[in-house]
Amino acid sequence: MLSGITDPSSIIIDDEDLPYEEELLRNPFSVKHWLRYIDHAKSGKDKKVNIIYERALLQMPGSYKLWHQYLRLRMAQVKGLCIINPEYESVNNTFERALVFMHKMPRTFDRALCALPITQHCRLWPLYLKFIMANSIPETAVRVWRRYLKLCPEDTEDYINFLISIGRLDEAAKKFEWCVNTDSFTSKYGKSKHQLWSELCELISKNPEETSLKNAEAIIRHGLQRYTDQVGMLWNSLAQYYIIGSLFERARDVYEEALRSVMTVRDFTQVFDSYAQYEELMLNKRMDELGDNVSEEDDIDLELRLARYEDLIQRRPLLLNSVMLRQNPHNVIEWQKRVSLYEGKPKMKSPLNNVKNCNAGVPYLGTQLKLKSESSKRKTKEPLTTMIVATYMEAVKTIDPKQATGKLNSLWVNFAKFYEENNQIADARIIFQKATEVPYVKVDDLAGVWCEWAELEIRNDNEEEALKLMKRATAPPPHKVAYNDETESVQKRLHKSLKLWSMFADLEESLGTFHSTKAVYDRIIDLRIATPQIIINYGMFLQENNYFEEAFKAYEKGIALFKWPFVYDLWNTYLTKFLERYKGKKIERARDLFEQCLENCPPKYAQNLYLLYAKMEEEHGLARHAMQIYSRATKAVLPEEKLSLYNIYLQHAQQIYGVTRTRQIYEEAIIDLPDEGAREMCMRFAELERKLGEIDRAREIYIYCSQLCDPRITQDFWSQWTDFEVAHGNEDTMKELLRIKRSMQAKYNTQVNMMSAQMLQSATSGAGTVSDLAPGGMDSMRMLETKAAALSNKNNNVAALDKLNASKISFVKGATTTRENEVAETARKTNPEEIDIDDEDDDDDDDDDDDTEDLPQKREIPEEVFGSLNK
Repeated sequence: MLSGITDPSSIIIDDEDLPYEEELLRNPFSVKHWLRYIDHAKSGKDKKVNIIYERALLQMPGSYKLWHQYLRLRMAQVKGLCIINPEYESVNNTFERALVFMHKMPRTFDRALCALPITQHCRLWPLYLKFIMANSIPETAVRVWRRYLKLCPEDTEDYINFLISIGRLDEAAKKFEWCVNTDSFTSKYGKSKHQLWSELCELISKNPEETSLKNAEAIIRHGLQRYTDQVGMLWNSLAQYYIIGSLFERARDVYEEALRSVMTVRDFTQVFDSYAQYEELMLNKRMDELGDNVSEEDDIDLELRLARYEDLIQRRPLLLNSVMLRQNPHNVIEWQKRVSLYEGKPKMKSPLNNVKNCNAGVPYLGTQLKLKSESSKRKTKEPLTTMIVATYMEAVKTIDPKQATGKLNSLWVNFAKFYEENNQIADARIIFQKATEVPYVKVDDLAGVWCEWAELEIRNDNEEEALKLMKRATAPPPHKVAYNDETESVQKRLHKSLKLWSMFADLEESLGTFHSTKAVYDRIIDLRIATPQIIINYGMFLQENNYFEEAFKAYEKGIALFKWPFVYDLWNTYLTKFLERYKGKKIERARDLFEQCLENCPPKYAQNLYLLYAKMEEEHGLARHAMQIYSRATKAVLPEEKLSLYNIYLQHAQQIYGVTRTRQIYEEAIIDLPDEGAREMCMRFAELERKLGEIDRAREIYIYCSQLCDPRITQDFWSQWTDFEVAHGNEDTMKELLRIKRSMQAKYNTQVNMMSAQMLQSATSGAGTVSDLAPGGMDSMRMLETKAAALSNKNNNVAALDKLNASKISFVKGATTTRENEVAETARKTNPEEIDIDDEDDDDDDDDDDDTEDLPQKREIPEEVFGSLNK
């Protein structure tokens, strides 16, 4: 194995090597000595070093250190040589010999995978893949990856990334397709099937030539059905696939198909913007290619491209409207917008091919709508008219009345008006006839169609036909039907439509006779569908024809139908018209009507009626009754209206009975009104008494009113009273005014102080805080509270002492003269002749021993004083 290299004749030993050779003879199995010898020989030729390594490995073939250093040396020696140099083969043989002796060390990757059990392959494959991708050997790397994926298919994404990096996009697309179609595959990076599909579509669309998938279009179209939230992006990917593949017409067809099929505005915006950008780029590219030399054919081609681009921009509103209709084919508003978009537009192809026809479930449109008029069979000369008619026809066939969004009757009405504007009245009548057969959701929608039909006849001077239409519409069904019974069709419930009857009554008033109009109004009342306004209109109509009693009967019928507050307008109109008609001739009947009206009248509506009642009594009745009505009114109206009513009451009482009669009314108002109103009445009452010269009565009124006036907020009252006292009072009355004012201040201030004291007491009587436990721990807030409490106690004590002193009679000491001082001093001197009178009834001398010094001393009276009385 080592023959030739280890031949003794080929070993050259210099004199410098002898010490090393001697050491090796003594220690042939010492790695240390061999390495020392090798370090010495490195400065020489490579062949000599190789021989030393071979000799050492011959002695120790299992030394990893020797083999490792030897192999690294041999690789360094062949570095830079050609791959076909024989030295490469010699190095490979050396590696093979090393693997024979180093059986415990790793072998080559392929042999290692064959030798190691499957449970240990996971430790080897990462190194193998890293090694194979570090070298630019694409084919070998692909084959190694394919082997690895059989063991670990979850790493397919890494393989795809590697394929994309080396430019093998066809293989990457196939692997993407496998990942998407394999249900058991789960992305190690957490990507969803949708994300993988998006990456596949992007890869296919951007690299159509490199990816030779035969079913590329089928893959993207399958994504359109599977991922409906990314339709716009997928359509753009498919179009880009054909654009990069130079299939421009096919790409344009894809864009057009996308615009006719997308269901959301977002997808439409994505596709339309991409389409417009594509057309613009194609136009610019064509212009750049032609330059200045433009032939006639090229000019035509440019015009065609420009016209295509302009047509696309002009069609955008219509295409967007088509998207909205695909979302909801029953949207009446969008259909009307579509008709308005066609106005002023040139003829174009309708992009509504994919709008679902919903007339399958609509019974009234089971067959195609046919217009049997001769004028409708003629072809319209203008393309615009044809498109508008086609849109209307498609709309009324598509919309289901039960699912319609918006007012379906307005669509039918506009359809008929379109024919009317084009002087095709017969066709308009046919449209209205079809419209009346539609099963609308609400009765008002059908009533609106009949009303519009009648207005059509009126506009065309056919009033008799309009009346006939109203009679047809209001004809009752064969059997009785409830208006709110939704199980019945709207055609059977139409005869109770107030909208229809209102127009019928208006037409009869304008075109019919008195009896026919009266019959219509009576029928409305009999059907119990009348409103207060209908009753008022009926009454006004009868009055205009001088049927006053009939009008009053109509008002009474209406009053019987309604309750408060809806009956207010009826009563107000009835009473007003009654008074205008009879004035004071039927006063008792008018009184009965007013009493009947006011019996259950709410306070909110009572004021006007009471005023009307009182006015009638003033003009045609008794003043005494008028005053009674005003008095009743002040009790029946709302509290906020009482003051104004009292003012009216006072004004009329003064005009009728004079000023003195108003005193009683003022007293009632002061008692009945709240404080604000009572204060105003008091001030006016006092001013009245002042003008009458009743100064004392005025002063008493001011004193009474002062109890309602806080001096802080009612400065006007106190100023008026002060002016009054200045003009008509004296010093005593002014003092009394000031005393009352102070007492009122104390009264209102006491309420505030009581509330503050209660708050302070509740704060101080509560549980103490942590700061209370610390000595001297009172903070500034608690010090203020304590000070306020002490001040409150002091005020209470002073007030109690003043109260106690006020209950006693005290005298004020006057000034004394010199003579009076001398008399007082003499009186204080002891008189030796003074007689001490003993008070036998005084039993309290023994109770207070401390004060005996200040009391007079008791002495016995001499008998001489009594004289003969003693006998």
